[in-house]
Amino acid sequence: MADSNEMTINLVVLGRTQTGKSAAGNSLLGSSDFESHCSPSSVTTCCSLGRSCRISGIMRRNGCELALRVQVLDTPGYPHSDLSREHVRERVRSALAHHFGKEGLHLALLVLRADLPLCPDERDHAVQFIQELLGPTWKDFTAVLLTHADKAEEAGFSEEAYLHSASSTLLSLLSSVQHKYIFLYNQKNIIKEERAIVLQRLLNFIRQNNYQVLPFKHSKE
Repeated sequence: MADSNEMTINLVVLGRTQTGKSAAGNSLLGSSDFESHCSPSSVTTCCSLGRSCRISGIMRRNGCELALRVQVLDTPGYPHSDLSREHVRERVRSALAHHFGKEGLHLALLVLRADLPLCPDERDHAVQFIQELLGPTWKDFTAVLLTHADKAEEAGFSEEAYLHSASSTLLSLLSSVQHKYIFLYNQKNIIKEERAIVLQRLLNFIRQNNYQVLPFKHSKE
């Protein structure tokens, strides 16, 4: 926290290449801090931190309004077109320690595409990767962001219908993180009101976890 009238939440976006991690980070920040575009190769190769301006009208404490700031750590995806799994993991681990070492992480956002099926191998690799980064309490500090939800909506799926038709692979993943998930629509043009709703849901997840943070230590190597 910067002061008693302000709260900062720390988020990291994780997931496969071309799932929309950087675009999701921009939506959460209300900015264009992270490079994001369609590409035949992985766009993000290094971790970078983006910070939002002060956001008002979203949270209150003891009857008083608190200003909110959001910090998002954007990360390379895995599988990556140029980097090995080990390189991606070490870059993310180092960035988490550097940016969130003292303040701690509030939530890791596993980014999945709502318009593509989640296969068991992909889920297992994602879970293993997050476990390696966050440790045994990863479930408490992980939520799922389902991007490209507008494409699922165009195909006739409401959120309820989508989950009713979802594979057991996706449903088991959502269950493992205590059903902490958010559908993200039209990320590039997300409007202020929609962003406030998404941030409010993230704050609810953090509140359910009693505002705990996950600290990180720098490697001694």
